[in-house]
Amino acid sequence: MLISFDMLDEFNILMLFDLSTRQSGIKVHSDAEPSAIAAAQNLFNKGILTQVDGGYLTNLGYEAAQHVQAAVQILRSATPELALRS
Repeated sequence: MLISFDMLDEFNILMLFDLSTRQSGIKVHSDAEPSAIAAAQNLFNKGILTQVDGGYLTNLGYEAAQHVQAAVQILRSATPELALRS
């Protein structure tokens, strides 16, 4: 399965969350890019965000954001030499 552009937009929203605290939320304003507004709506519909325009992460959302942020960190720091050793 390939990652769709809609999923990438959702990943980008999840990257905005500060995972060092559960008290940090986000707000996707009405004048934001339509793709960001749609991504927030999709994440809310999936039970990942508490509000249609962002809000806080649900328990499921916190777990999803952890995985997305970890994957991005791994992909940013991986070097070709390390990948060839595996």
